[in-house]
Amino acid sequence: LAAEQGGNCEVTEPGKTVEIGGVVVSGPLNVPSSIPHHSSQMFSKNITNFFQLMVKDGKLITDVEDEIVQESMVTNNGEIVNSQIKETLGL
Repeated sequence: LAAEQGGNCEVTEPGKTVEIGGVVVSGPLNVPSSIPHHSSQMFSKNITNFFQLMVKDGKLITDVEDEIVQESMVTNNGEIVNSQIKETLGL
């Protein structure tokens, strides 16, 4: 994480990954700029998996017995079904 300032050990080479004595030393630059990309990938994978759980043969299937579907559902057939939302609204 500190490659731009010399690294955490003397063999760190900024912007490079080197192997010395069987040990791999990474010297990535500007690590914080890569985090949004990876978090976006992770979020999109989570959304994809969530929808794959509920879409079968191109149709939306809301299995209210499934815990993930049940806890993420706010309304069903015009009724508020989420217990946390009901509590927040005082219902």
